[in-house]
Amino acid sequence: MKSSQLPLDAPYNENQRAWLSGFFAGMHTHRLQSTGLVTQTDSRLITILYGSQTGTAESVANDAAAVAKTYGLKPLVKSMDEIEADALSSIDYLLIITSTYGEGEMPDNAQMLWDGVCAATMPRLEGMQFSVLALGDTSYDLFCQAGIDWDNKLVELGATRVYDRTDCDVDFEEPAESWMTAVIPHLAGGVTTTVVETAAPASVKPEYHRKNPFPAKLLVNRLLTDASSSKETRHYEISMSGSGLTYEAGDALCVVPTNCSELVADIIKAIGCKGDEDEPVNGELMSLQVALREHFEIKAPSKELLEEIATRSGDQELNGIIESGDKEKLANYLWGRDTLDLLLQFPLCEFTAAEFIVLLKPLQHRAYSISSSGKQYPDAVHLTVASVRYESHGRPHKGVCSTFLADLINDETKVRCFFTANKVFRVPEDNSLPMIMVGPGTGIAPFRAFLQERQYRKASGKNWLFFGDRNAATDYIYRDELESFQDGGLLTRLDLAFSRDQDAKIYVQDRMLEQGAELFLWLEQGGYFFVCGDAYRMAKDVDQALHTVIAEHGKLSEQQAIDYVNQLKKNKRYVRDVY
Repeated sequence: MKSSQLPLDAPYNENQRAWLSGFFAGMHTHRLQSTGLVTQTDSRLITILYGSQTGTAESVANDAAAVAKTYGLKPLVKSMDEIEADALSSIDYLLIITSTYGEGEMPDNAQMLWDGVCAATMPRLEGMQFSVLALGDTSYDLFCQAGIDWDNKLVELGATRVYDRTDCDVDFEEPAESWMTAVIPHLAGGVTTTVVETAAPASVKPEYHRKNPFPAKLLVNRLLTDASSSKETRHYEISMSGSGLTYEAGDALCVVPTNCSELVADIIKAIGCKGDEDEPVNGELMSLQVALREHFEIKAPSKELLEEIATRSGDQELNGIIESGDKEKLANYLWGRDTLDLLLQFPLCEFTAAEFIVLLKPLQHRAYSISSSGKQYPDAVHLTVASVRYESHGRPHKGVCSTFLADLINDETKVRCFFTANKVFRVPEDNSLPMIMVGPGTGIAPFRAFLQERQYRKASGKNWLFFGDRNAATDYIYRDELESFQDGGLLTRLDLAFSRDQDAKIYVQDRMLEQGAELFLWLEQGGYFFVCGDAYRMAKDVDQALHTVIAEHGKLSEQQAIDYVNQLKKNKRYVRDVY
């Protein structure tokens, strides 16, 4: 049966009919290929644009391209900063794959294209057929917002959505694969003269990855901050010997934590369960205690758990905030509260083990910027982690993974971990180019790795670090190393900003403004500008300072400074690793 002959009254929804149409068209294409009636030049071109902060969306885009080739399509994969907005009007078939950054924002490489698409001069897109795959994390309020925005905007501009947007949580592999195997055959469905290429052999997948973390051994756990500091920052060294894994400076190590046993016990008591009875969890029988310790997120309450507690408690304040949809009010209400706080606040909200588990999110890995060079340390990886500890609502609170590393790992336990690559956040390939790094606090981590990498390469390029924290006496981490890098000539400039060592607080962006003339000169010499650390305040303040420096010392208008910065981004010379 040809795709055009599918019965109209078949019991399929729109997406299923689209998939079947593509499936039968694909079969037809294979038959044409076997008769020799198809040619490479007749293949349909589809454009795959990705918006990515760390490289995940890029990887998924390349996977989609590989699938497209098996259907005789000619995929063109591009970063969103490699195309101008008006060029979209010449695209007939488009797949958008994008992550969401911060609070519902576009990834850095997508912002310029998005601004162009939203401009009043943007042409209509009536001839385009498209679909969107959105990558996100349901722990954020504006889940997959960048993908939602693209989906709505393309329809607003007249493009035709040929397959419903798919929104992916942290476990994105299966829904992403389902989206590809549905939308790509549909895009190939109208092609009657295409070539079906044999898929290239897939690259060998490493033995250890997100679904199968490597059980690493912790070698070093060292306090970096002074014992009298208001913060606790630690240096870890983890052996990767025997894993077969490699990493580059700029990549992240993802650690799969185990929840604190005391917190697990307190939650089980609070919901009125024993915890030692076996329940079916994830297809296996296990105790509630094991399930909460190893498989579920029990620190931050999920949206579903929060709503259920509100319903069961009947609390007017909490129900009113949830019903209002006011995200700011809800964030203020939850500030300093975790799941146990809510359960203790409403002691009549008891749950059976089965009822409680279905309201929880899976326990996820935590990603940390690596603070070592894989060239210098091929069998080990270094991390720089601030331990989260605070008092709130009458009880101590601890970060899930930071205190897992600090308190729970010993010679008898392993650090389950894997790498994620960040293909953009990289030391310049040209060893002669200047490098400017802004990394206060634990944001110094990747720049320690960058300096080690430059040292290994014997790179001639100048290196400038802006670093700071609260107090120099207690929070100047890696001081001996940085001063050694300075003495040896590797670190050309080091500008420090310890905010609480004087009456008026001084931050890294203030040091940038003070040294604006020299900073602009380094940029004019081809310098790369890197930022790592807090996304919500520091990164925004640094970005504003960068625009100010460029406008003032480049004698540019505000718009010209914006264009200058956008060109830096487009050339991958202004790159951020922020969280």
